[in-house]
Amino acid sequence: MATIKKLAGIPAPHFGKHCYFAEGAVIAGDVQMGDDCTVWFNAVIRGDVHYIRIGNRTNIQDNSCIHTLNGKAPCILGDDVTIGHSVTLHGCEVLDGALVGMGATVLDHAIVGRGAIVAAGALVLSNTKIGDGELWGGVPAKFIKKVDTEQAASLNKTYARHYIEYSDWYRSADRDPSNTQDITTSEEYRG
Repeated sequence: MATIKKLAGIPAPHFGKHCYFAEGAVIAGDVQMGDDCTVWFNAVIRGDVHYIRIGNRTNIQDNSCIHTLNGKAPCILGDDVTIGHSVTLHGCEVLDGALVGMGATVLDHAIVGRGAIVAAGALVLSNTKIGDGELWGGVPAKFIKKVDTEQAASLNKTYARHYIEYSDWYRSADRDPSNTQDITTSEEYRG
C-alpha cells in the first residue's frame, strides 16, 4: 500500500479517477493529480514546501522523487508524461507528452517541452529550457537533435497507456490478498 500524508496547514493530496499507487509509494502535502495516473513502487511525491500538479495519464515509475523549491518553484507535470525509473524532478515543469528517461535529473525552473525527451542519466540544470520535440542528454544535458513532435508525443502517449494497462494487472492481483506476501526469507514464500 502507498502512504498518503496530510500535513498541517497545507492542502491535502487530491486525486482524479482511476489512479493507482503501488506499495511503498509516498504522496505528501499539496499534490493534485489528474485521472488515470500511476505512481509505482517506492516513488516519492512531496508537496510540502510548494505545490505539485500532475495531469492525466501520467506515470511516475519506481524509485522516482518529485519535490519542489521552498516557496519558489512548484513541480508541474502535464498530461501523458512518462517519468522513468529513478528520476529526480525538483521544482521544474514537464509539459504534455514528454518523457524523462531512467535516472535523469531535472532541476529548479527547468522546462521540458511538449513531446520532448530527456535521455536516461541526463542532468538538466536549473533554468534550462528544452523546446518542444527536442532530445537532450548528457551531464550536463545538451541539445542532441530535434525529433518529430507528433511521433514523440504519440510514442509517449503509448507509454502512458501501457502504464494504465499495467496498473489494471496490479489492481486485479490486489483483489485477492493471497497474491501479495510480505516475507523476509525465500523459505517463507508460498508460490
